[in-house]
Amino acid sequence: MAPSLDGLVLAPVADQAPGQVGTRTRFVYHERDGEIWAEYAGGDVVRGHLVGTRAGDRLDFRYVQLKRDGTTSSGHCVSTVVELPDGRVRLEESWEWESQPGSGTSVVEQLGRPAPRQVSKVSG
Repeated sequence: MAPSLDGLVLAPVADQAPGQVGTRTRFVYHERDGEIWAEYAGGDVVRGHLVGTRAGDRLDFRYVQLKRDGTTSSGHCVSTVVELPDGRVRLEESWEWESQPGSGTSVVEQLGRPAPRQVSKVSG
């Protein structure tokens, strides 16, 4: 299983359609006991929240957001958590709006370097 999302900052690798999440959007994830949630903002999104569950490397969550034009929108997303060769995390997402027509796929990746992994030494 890929590492915990708790405390990670992720960003989309590409822009979506205007008025949606884009490369200037930042997601701050939290995770505890199979629950995930995040706050996000940036670009056309003033404020967004997501909440859901994690089972292994699969996330299932709902999201809601307020856009700069004053409108709100909401939807559902299923993501696969992937650990990249450099240790960062990528989410490969399939999403659909519930408040308006539309669906698609997107990829978000962890910004910055991952925290070093703890290595246990056995003394003998």
